[in-house]
Amino acid sequence: MIEELKAKLGAEVEKLQHELNVILPEEIRKAVELGDLRENSEYKAALERQAFVRARLNQLHGRLSTLSSIDMTQIPSDKVGLGSRVVVEDQKSKEKEVYHMVFGDAMELEDGHVTMSSPIGRALLGKAVGDPILLKLPNVTRNLKLVELKTIHDTTPDAFDV
Repeated sequence: MIEELKAKLGAEVEKLQHELNVILPEEIRKAVELGDLRENSEYKAALERQAFVRARLNQLHGRLSTLSSIDMTQIPSDKVGLGSRVVVEDQKSKEKEVYHMVFGDAMELEDGHVTMSSPIGRALLGKAVGDPILLKLPNVTRNLKLVELKTIHDTTPDAFDV
């Protein structure tokens, strides 16, 4: 799963590197040829896009560095950790909820994804099946119970993103 995420991020890095090194310099050159740069919207737009691409590349390089430093042997196989899929039951309403644990800087959170740094993520981290979970939120405190756990070690590569 981590290797697939690295490949996905690597492809985005390649695309952005091409844009930064080939496409944007050409757009800037064309905008400069138009004349007065103080009132040249094409020039300003190209420079803004260039700044955005550089910032996104820095973010992606940081994320790839973090992914490369993950030691899968350090992720527990019987407790909630990175990549876990958990089912919790609210002890009051008996409703079940499903969560997927992802990185704290995940860009595209899907429904049910929670970051490990979020309140629910911090409450779940390190819990095992059957453990009670006290989730303190600003307006309410919830009592949950972990009823099902699939760790990153149990999943198929395409089950969900980290």
